[in-house]
Amino acid sequence: MASPAEHDLALSEADGSKEKAQVFGILRLQEEKAAAGDRANSSGAARAAGGADGRWQAPIFALARKASETISGSIHVLPKVSEHRASLPGEWTAQALRDPMAMERANLLNMAKLSIKGLIESALSFGRTLDSDYPPLQQFFVVMEHCLKHGLRVKKSFLGFNKSLWGPLELVEKLCPEAAEISASVRDLPGLKTPLGRARAWLRLALMQKRLADYLRLLITRKDLLSDFYENSALMLEEEGAVIVGLLVGLNVIDANLCVKGEDLDSQVGVIDFSMYLKNDIDDYRSEERNSQIASILDQKNYVEELNRQLNSTVHGLQGRVDSLEKSNSKLIEELAIAKNNIIKLQEENHQLRSENSLIVLKAQQHLEVAHGDVSVERDTYKQSRQGLDEMYNEARKQLKEECQLRQDVENELVVQVSMKQEMELAMKLLEKDIHEKQDTLIGLRHQLDDVKAINVEMYQKMQSSDEEMKKKNDVISRLEEKTNQITATMKQLEQSDKDLLSQTRTLAMSFVKCASTDTEHQYKLVKDISF
Repeated sequence: MASPAEHDLALSEADGSKEKAQVFGILRLQEEKAAAGDRANSSGAARAAGGADGRWQAPIFALARKASETISGSIHVLPKVSEHRASLPGEWTAQALRDPMAMERANLLNMAKLSIKGLIESALSFGRTLDSDYPPLQQFFVVMEHCLKHGLRVKKSFLGFNKSLWGPLELVEKLCPEAAEISASVRDLPGLKTPLGRARAWLRLALMQKRLADYLRLLITRKDLLSDFYENSALMLEEEGAVIVGLLVGLNVIDANLCVKGEDLDSQVGVIDFSMYLKNDIDDYRSEERNSQIASILDQKNYVEELNRQLNSTVHGLQGRVDSLEKSNSKLIEELAIAKNNIIKLQEENHQLRSENSLIVLKAQQHLEVAHGDVSVERDTYKQSRQGLDEMYNEARKQLKEECQLRQDVENELVVQVSMKQEMELAMKLLEKDIHEKQDTLIGLRHQLDDVKAINVEMYQKMQSSDEEMKKKNDVISRLEEKTNQITATMKQLEQSDKDLLSQTRTLAMSFVKCASTDTEHQYKLVKDISF
């Protein structure tokens, strides 16, 4: 049967009633062809001889087919259109008019499904490595561009209003460090001048790296960052974005060799070519029949290869077990030979030990007989010594009683000594107290004695200094006395000389008086002055 994506695509593109009737007729033919293809699958194995040329595509084609079926069946679409939409076109049109963004998201989701499915099927049918001129690949990039542009916020600039895809794609570099290489390569491309061209180059490089689904999955998980670039009802913020990201996982089975450097990505016009998805009935029927035949043959081939691989694995496992058993058998044989040698050695040792044991038994019997004789002698001596021991025990008992009495006396004395010791300790404590007090007084007297000694030392020093001063003064006095004696002697000499001079002057005066014939009064005054 036809998929819901084909129904949505046909309904969204048909504007008039005639076009809708044509579309529904095409969809009915596709459903009939799909049913005929299912009926032909049972007998397609006998007519699959022409599909032998594409055996190299078997694992990839089966993997891509299973991946696309699993992804499309496991992920739920939010604005899911009913399977009976074809029978209720009026209700669906009213719902679309009430929520045009939901209709756009559903149409873009269906286009993405058709584009991805057609790209995978065509790539696996005609070759794995794709180039830039491959039409389904070009249409895939156009559809992805429309999906990423849905609900994109309009930003104002000095040139006008623009919608840039490069802004949200740059966030992948922050969320995944592995995407930094792609972003750096896109920025370094010389021919790209617009953000749209950089976004287109980024999509192509991510597809070649087979990480487009991973990068977009990281991007849609951060809705808090995407809300700065997209409206609330944009495709990237709704569940349709998660569905498209899940569908992109199937593109990892194909290889793309795209030349981004020489391609003019800034001026390309992104127009979806719907003619690629509206095929005629005969081509569709033949392609469906051929694909069913190829699918049945490839399934049989995969089953045989899987069975062969399992058999090879079991053969390798059994071969390994046989080798391990042979190795263990050889080890067991070696261990058996070693065990036999050990048994022979142990038997020889056992024989030697038995002979030694017999000798030891004979020696032990001889020693036992001698020991019996010694025991009888020792028994007699024990009996004799026991009597002496009884006597010694009695004596020891008497001594024990005496010792107990002595111990009791010693304990009494010990009690007396303890009481005396306590009294002595009390007296010692009193004496220690007195000694401490006397020591305190003695320390005080020592301090006073030290002070008196210091005073005496100072007085002694002062006395010594005063003695020295007295000595100096006595010396000075003695010197002064000598000088006074000398002065008195000189005074006496001077007085004697004065007396001598006076006597001489008197004699001279008397002589002069006698000789001169002057007045007597004048002479008398002269003699008086001279005498004085």
